[in-house]
Amino acid sequence: MIAIAGGTGRLGRLVAADLASRGERVRVLTRDPSRVSAELRDRVEIVRADVRDPASLKVALRGASTVISAITGFGGPDAGGANAVDRDGNVALVAAASNEGVRRFVLLSVLGAAGDSPVALFRAKHAAEQALLATTMEPAIVRPTAYVETWLEIVGRPLADTGSTRVFGRGRNPVNFVSADDVAAIVVALATGPAPSNPAVTLAGPEDLTLDELAACAARAIGVEPRIEHTPPAMMRLLAAVLGPVRPVFADQLRAALLMDGADMRASAADRRSRFPLAPVTTADAVAARLFASRGSAAVAAI
Repeated sequence: MIAIAGGTGRLGRLVAADLASRGERVRVLTRDPSRVSAELRDRVEIVRADVRDPASLKVALRGASTVISAITGFGGPDAGGANAVDRDGNVALVAAASNEGVRRFVLLSVLGAAGDSPVALFRAKHAAEQALLATTMEPAIVRPTAYVETWLEIVGRPLADTGSTRVFGRGRNPVNFVSADDVAAIVVALATGPAPSNPAVTLAGPEDLTLDELAACAARAIGVEPRIEHTPPAMMRLLAAVLGPVRPVFADQLRAALLMDGADMRASAADRRSRFPLAPVTTADAVAARLFASRGSAAVAAI
């Protein structure tokens, strides 16, 4: 039995569907069973559980041989925050899995996870990694770069709706982006294959792109000329400081955007290619074409 926490999110849905298609027994842990997609409901076991409620995890993990943690509290309309979910939730999930005798634990972390990072998400993922490495379970730590689907939707949806979009920051700093589909394929391999000799794997995509270039990529798929506005970094720092006490999740998202705007966010796919040479490698243009295919047709028809 493979239990997936975060099985209703972008990555978790892909992993659950792939595992189920391979005939694996899959259990999806979710706070809201109605969020499990219709095409998955008859193919997986669904258990109500919340990583912020450790008492709910014991029954949810009973009988599981492998646990995949794809949880995050960093984004989305009901984000619970990096500290509550990515740190404390993962620590609770790791402890529950260890207590239930789980053999392997696959943790979705992030490239750049560190205890001294200026971004709470990166500090939280580092704490989760350390908790996992302190157990006797077989650890597999996946450190992807930024998901290209997430950022294409952030900059592309406004382009499709209005022809203009806003980028937080100057939009000129190269960032490595990886497809969630590619990450899901490697998570499945780590969950079902032999235990990795090196528990941590860096999953970088094939391209380093600026956010302006990513917006242009979305615009090509939609069939529009992009109009891009920018939020200056000084304004982002001010907003993060002012909103920190009242909207801590959004403030930390702004700090992450500042990191993307100024830090070296480039990455090499060498580790991924050497360890998973047969895994798919998807470009941003290919993802944009899939995400905005219907939007592109509508835009052309409107011209």
